[in-house]
Amino acid sequence: MASHRRPKQPSRARVTVLTTAAAAAVAFSAQAANAAPSEKPTKDEVKAKVDKLYEQAEQATEKYNGAKEKQEKLQKEISTIQDNVARGQEELNKLRDSIGLAAAAQYRTGTIDSSLQLFLSSDPDDYLDKASTADQLSAQQVESLKKIQEKQRELAQERSEASEKLKDLAATRTELGKKKQEVQAKLAEAQKLLNSLTAAEKAALDAENARANRSTGTRVDLGDAPAGSSRAMAAFQAAQSKLGSPYVYGATGPSSFDCSGLTSWAYAQAGVAIPRTSQAQASAGTRIYSQSDLRVGDLVIFYGDQHHVGFYAGNGQILHAPRTGTVVRYESINNMPFQFGVRI
Repeated sequence: MASHRRPKQPSRARVTVLTTAAAAAVAFSAQAANAAPSEKPTKDEVKAKVDKLYEQAEQATEKYNGAKEKQEKLQKEISTIQDNVARGQEELNKLRDSIGLAAAAQYRTGTIDSSLQLFLSSDPDDYLDKASTADQLSAQQVESLKKIQEKQRELAQERSEASEKLKDLAATRTELGKKKQEVQAKLAEAQKLLNSLTAAEKAALDAENARANRSTGTRVDLGDAPAGSSRAMAAFQAAQSKLGSPYVYGATGPSSFDCSGLTSWAYAQAGVAIPRTSQAQASAGTRIYSQSDLRVGDLVIFYGDQHHVGFYAGNGQILHAPRTGTVVRYESINNMPFQFGVRI
């Protein structure tokens, strides 16, 4: 006969667990349904983030410029030392040859003296000491050997200096590569943000940039601020001739510039050499801390770390190469945190 056993009832604890789990699942589903999707940043938010990235890229650019300038300086110094070593080695060889010829002549006549025999040894210092003590050398031979000793010391010192500079150059090249990568990473991140904008947002942002880039001498009131020195004005006018030239990090002209590239190039056109980076340019002349005391052609330094520089143009305007995506243009001095001016 079939069994009519009653089904086993779940325990009270199991029912409680299942009920709680079900309630949690329903609550989670309700929250998921009601939760708003993550909001896409607005055009203005993207612009603010991009501007910050461009500022960071410019900071890295000035460090890159500093490393590049140091590399070029080290290369010149190493080249000079190597040239000196080559000339010194040639002089040393001639000195050795002169002593050697004397020894050869005596050898052919069979009258080679002990002093020249000592010279043929591998230790000229030892030769000089022993021979001089024994009074076996002529005054001319002693003088020649002293010159050999002196030249050997000079060459050893120069070779050591070149070796240290080569190590420094290798470290500088490594730093240069890192700074270049840092700049490129910031620019790539900024471009990624810009690519997230809709076509309409991109168009609006491009229009804003275009309006700013169209600033020219005919559209900006430069007022009647006092002019700087003749060389400062010559530099400023050279910079004016580059209005509309694109900003390119690491560029020093003549067709593209970064901020300190523009100022150093412009002063070079005026026959004045100033340092390459904004931080170094900040210490290149007399500092002017009041904006009201600025003259046209003075350098103007911005940000606490002094990573941006331009020219004072008059009437509260500066002429500078702002950042990636812009061109050499006029802009209000109040658009960035002013630190001081520099009168060259």
